Amino acid sequence: MTGSTVRPPAYQLLADELRADITSGRLQPGERLPPEPELCVKTGVSRSTVREALRLLASQHLIVTTRGVTGGSFVAHPDAEQLAEAMTTGFTLLTNSAGVGLTDLLELRRALEVPAAGLAALRRDDDQLAEVRGAFFDPAVDDLETMLAAHAAFHMAVAKATMNPLFELVVRPLYHAKFGEDVTENLPPGYWRQIDADHRLILDCLVMRDAESATRAAAQHLDYISAVLH
Repeated sequence: MTGSTVRPPAYQLLADELRADITSGRLQPGERLPPEPELCVKTGVSRSTVREALRLLASQHLIVTTRGVTGGSFVAHPDAEQLAEAMTTGFTLLTNSAGVGLTDLLELRRALEVPAAGLAALRRDDDQLAEVRGAFFDPAVDDLETMLAAHAAFHMAVAKATMNPLFELVVRPLYHAKFGEDVTENLPPGYWRQIDADHRLILDCLVMRDAESATRAAAQHLDYISAVLH
């Protein structure tokens, strides 16, 4: 029939309803969902439909289900790593199928990392400085895999030093999305030495709490990467 729409299955409709209760805050982290029989009566669906809806919500890390006398389904507490993992999957799907490329990634990195460096300079504490410093690598001896991992750890540590967990959440997937091996092949001589020098300059700005210099150093770092990879 022209113009007709396919109605989603009952378990998905129930999952959508419960998800809305969770994301709106009507159901708080740690709060127990109504028992399965109660959900059956309340929604007018079968026990198997309720269970399928709960399985879907559990797979999305929105609820945790436990067994036993005190068991049941509970609203999950937000987990930044799990959220970032889900975002990483989305980033990877986009890069593989939606024409999203390095130019888009670098544009997003600039929008996030330049202001993040300034905020980190103003807000960082000594532990966070130590974490940033601990993400250095030695371009003279370290292999490519080690340098890539250190590069990611450095920028995630700077994001963490903003004291705004949303920066850390959004920056993390940028370093786990896959853009193909051609990105790291045929890099010019001295590329990793320059990356290391840029990182050390950004750290110096953080140590001095110089937000203006930190944002400028972060922008120059991305200018260099963009010039090399285009």
